[in-house]
Amino acid sequence: MRYSGIGGQAVMEGVMMKNGTRYAVAVRTPDGEIVVDKKEYKGILSGTGIRRLPFVRGVFNFMESLVLGMRTLAYSASFFEEEEDAQKQDAGKGQSVMLGVTMACSVVAAVVIFMLIPYLIAGMFRRWTASQAVLSLLESVFRIVVFFAYILLISRLSDIQRVFMYHGAEHKCINCIEHGMELNVENVRKSSRLHKRCGTSFLFLVVCISMVFFFFIRTDSSMLRIVLRLLFVPVIAGCAYEVIRFAGKSDNVLANAVSVPGMALQRLTTKEPDDAMIEVGIASVEAVFDWKAYRKEHENK
Repeated sequence: MRYSGIGGQAVMEGVMMKNGTRYAVAVRTPDGEIVVDKKEYKGILSGTGIRRLPFVRGVFNFMESLVLGMRTLAYSASFFEEEEDAQKQDAGKGQSVMLGVTMACSVVAAVVIFMLIPYLIAGMFRRWTASQAVLSLLESVFRIVVFFAYILLISRLSDIQRVFMYHGAEHKCINCIEHGMELNVENVRKSSRLHKRCGTSFLFLVVCISMVFFFFIRTDSSMLRIVLRLLFVPVIAGCAYEVIRFAGKSDNVLANAVSVPGMALQRLTTKEPDDAMIEVGIASVEAVFDWKAYRKEHENK
């Protein structure tokens, strides 16, 4: 497998693909047309040396993924709103503020669900044991349970299932390119819907790495334990990014072994797309990535 550098995400009835500072959102509108919106997003502190520092760059990448993810989701959703044009125009004036608020709420909700709730549940067992090691292990178990329960719950929602199909289309398009095949519906259809550089794998690594961090970082103060869990979220995200980056660029035994659990979890968060969805994924790729030049370059090596 050859590293292409492109990545993306599923949106409502569409796919977003990003290549460097360029990104494109392709959406299948209610009338069946594919609309592609291509823009540039330079990110936070673009061009500065701090962006290249290991572990630190992962924090910026995580923040930018949230910003771009909310922005592209809002764009795709705009095609399916049933409001009057005047109402849309008024709502658009505060769109940036609303996106910021939504993103902040999403981050807070994720931290509460995956970081604080497992800690609080484990804390209920203090009446039976005072061992910090046992409580840390219980917290780790509950964190895994909460994470899998969340994935299973959202995977049963009908609207989310279609998003997961577009998620599959996104992965299949990237796999098609990185395995040296011509980007067309037939080749994409037979490509894998699982990919090493996936947000699902990233979140799973965040959960696993947090288990290691919180097992060894201990304090007698309950308040300080909560504060440390909040402060270490960016550090954990940076570590998870480095692991994903290593796995995505390598094809050795270690990289493949690290990728196995996350890719197995992707069987829940991706579904096989239909051909119409694959066409949307292809349109998104071609808007930001010259796959023909990429294929030719690697064929000559």
